[in-house]
Amino acid sequence: MLEPDRLTVVTTADGSKTIYHPIIKENYHSRNGALQESNHVFLNSGLRYYLADKQHTEVSVLEIGFGTGLNFLLTADFCKGKEIKLQYVGIEAYPLNLSLIEETAYQEIVSANTWGMFTKLYDEALQKPVALNEFCELHIAPIPLESFSSAQLFDVIYFDAFASSNQPEMWTKEAITKTISFLKPGGVFVTYAITGDLKRIMKSLNMKIEKAPGAAGKREMLRAVKS
Repeated sequence: MLEPDRLTVVTTADGSKTIYHPIIKENYHSRNGALQESNHVFLNSGLRYYLADKQHTEVSVLEIGFGTGLNFLLTADFCKGKEIKLQYVGIEAYPLNLSLIEETAYQEIVSANTWGMFTKLYDEALQKPVALNEFCELHIAPIPLESFSSAQLFDVIYFDAFASSNQPEMWTKEAITKTISFLKPGGVFVTYAITGDLKRIMKSLNMKIEKAPGAAGKREMLRAVKS
């Protein structure tokens, strides 16, 4: 895990908090609003888009870049409220220390049950899948994407790596191709970014791409559906 004294908790424009990484020189979420970005890009444009007009009773999500767990917490709360069984896998090569995650005060954003079980089982979730409640199972794979393997395919992929300017290896054709290999046909891929290179890679993988409205501070983002 990263040493907490090398990272800084900062408050974003919407009042929610995120973490600043001094080596990469980037925040884990947008300074224009961590909560706003997670809700808009991942929960609404990803999961809720996938579930729209469908009668799903269960859903599976793979997140590339688990980070502080904010995307997971919002997703878990949403699925519990809708009584949808959630299987969530997050890939995080450098897991944060739990004490640092607790400094984000996300208990002010999500339900007490979701937050309490997440913090209680966080370290265990880094070792194996754990059930937070009757609707939610979480596993955090503490390995890089290149080392991740899964026989399971997922309904939705949240791609939340650091920006390509700071973490270019996560945005190569090789990395994106591997990520898409874990997506079911008809599954949805979402990320906060949209670049010419990313669009070209997606098209080469026969993904149906869409320019969706971006979160605060960004005009557009990318959403793609697997043919």
